[in-house]
Amino acid sequence: MVKEVVKEVVEEILAPAGIAINGNRPWDIQIKNENFYRRILKDGSLGLGEAYMEGWWECENLDDFFCKILPCHPEEKIKKNLKLLFQVFRAAVLDVAARPRAFQIGERHYDKGNELFRHMLDRRMVYSCAYWQDLDNLDDAQEAKLDLICRKLRLRPGERILDIGCGWGSLVKYAAEKYGVTAVGITVSKEQAGLAREMCVGLPVEIRLQDYRDVDETFDHIVSVGMFEHVGQKNYRTYMETVHRCLGDEGLFLLHTIGNIKTQLTIDPWFDKYIFPNSLIPSMKQVASSVEGLFIIEDWHNFGFFYDATLKAWFDNFNRNWERLKLSYDERFYRMWKYYLLSSAGAFRARDLQVWQLALSKKGVSAGYCSVR
Repeated sequence: MVKEVVKEVVEEILAPAGIAINGNRPWDIQIKNENFYRRILKDGSLGLGEAYMEGWWECENLDDFFCKILPCHPEEKIKKNLKLLFQVFRAAVLDVAARPRAFQIGERHYDKGNELFRHMLDRRMVYSCAYWQDLDNLDDAQEAKLDLICRKLRLRPGERILDIGCGWGSLVKYAAEKYGVTAVGITVSKEQAGLAREMCVGLPVEIRLQDYRDVDETFDHIVSVGMFEHVGQKNYRTYMETVHRCLGDEGLFLLHTIGNIKTQLTIDPWFDKYIFPNSLIPSMKQVASSVEGLFIIEDWHNFGFFYDATLKAWFDNFNRNWERLKLSYDERFYRMWKYYLLSSAGAFRARDLQVWQLALSKKGVSAGYCSVR
């Protein structure tokens, strides 16, 4: 009797999204373990992800499932439990991205192995949303994004730039090659730093394994792509003050970040545990508050709808190359990574998450800033 009641509750949560249990549509879920229902009600989104990793349920199109379920806010229908309340308390009181934890994201995510990312990303190894305007392949879309950033920064030969969270050096390499700048890229990932140095050999590019708070020199322009999500809300102001200190008075700062449609203090618990520890997706309010009194926002560009195509392309590459990758990773990892990529694709398709590029100046561009698209 209890099992039937628990199942009915889950069915009621899924119904508004048009999702059926053991249905025949690509977004319907197939239950392989009857303990699934109790686990979802007990552990929420963490239980949903872990149950998928353990093979308790399947779905032909995970991205479609999440695109449909997220706008219905299923978490509001599941009573908040003590684990979730503890997470909120932890985020509000503790500094989860403090200096002692600053390198954890590198160790637990980006250091999973360069070969994983080589087989998943584009040829330049860009690990952020591509710019697909009038394009149909990942390589071109990522190069278009790199060029978009350089044009927004108005780069000129001989200028010196800083890339905070440089990844494998794709942007600094492109800027040095195409725009004739010198560059410093910093990352908290040993794996990224090593490969980035190899990729930038022969170019006026320096790659450092360094926390952003330890940078204390002046640059003509500063850029940060996909790193602000790892700063933590208690450090937003410190981050912006650091950028302000290191940016020349006439320079521009370009911030590229995933954005949340509402202010929150935590990320999804499954993502916190398995994908991006100590991270947070900022809201417009949080970003604006962090720059108040420091920068003038010259431009705010949203192209989050392009992340759906980017994530699908990453999954296609990952899936196609799995036969090689499985020599280093097990089936549980495959299911975890698939869940990560396709649930994220569904979230961006549903417009539950955004991608923002902000162009900021310290004193305002004297002749006005012309938005670049």
